[in-house]
Amino acid sequence: MSTLPYTPPPPGPLRLIHVDAALVVVDKPSGLLSVPGRGEDKADCLSARVQAECPDALIVHRLDMSTSGLIVFARGTDMQRRLSHAFAHWRVSKRYVALLGGCLKQSWGEVELPLITDWPLRPRQKIDFLTGKPSCTRYRRLEVDRSAQRSRAALEPITGRSHQLRVHMQAIGHPILGDELYATPEQAIATPRLMLHAERLEFVHPLDGRPLRLEAPAPF
Repeated sequence: MSTLPYTPPPPGPLRLIHVDAALVVVDKPSGLLSVPGRGEDKADCLSARVQAECPDALIVHRLDMSTSGLIVFARGTDMQRRLSHAFAHWRVSKRYVALLGGCLKQSWGEVELPLITDWPLRPRQKIDFLTGKPSCTRYRRLEVDRSAQRSRAALEPITGRSHQLRVHMQAIGHPILGDELYATPEQAIATPRLMLHAERLEFVHPLDGRPLRLEAPAPF
């Protein structure tokens, strides 16, 4: 695990994907915490930057610091309750894009492996068939670069466990490149960042019930 100090990307204009009276959706850059961490040096985060522009914005879900992509903020506590309920009950469709180590042989597949926090090594998660929580990820191969021994894949978390995509991809022998926790040392330093991006969210608008499909293309 990296011991480098927290060095968030410099402040700049927010990558706003959607803004209305009920919610704000932002494209988070890699390297920025979703919420404040422990200590004053980790106060800079996406939620603080969003609230500087939209004081009523409350975070609904999170992405790992190294993951980029779409994050939803609710406008006020009532919208936060409604949206949090949708995320907690898996009523939000999510699609990620990742660069994986190795060449995926199958064009698609599903990984069902129970996950639990590896407490002595936290924040790492681990597969545990006795006490782990049910976890399911679907994946689809997008392209394979045989010369570089890597694959581009679309990942769909059916459940929403911590580090789920990262552990499941490692479990099938294709860790996400740039992953300091789960990839091999060579794969961890093969790219300048974790090559995982939340590119699409689909859910029902909490006010008027219309379907929302929000997208932010991967920067890699």
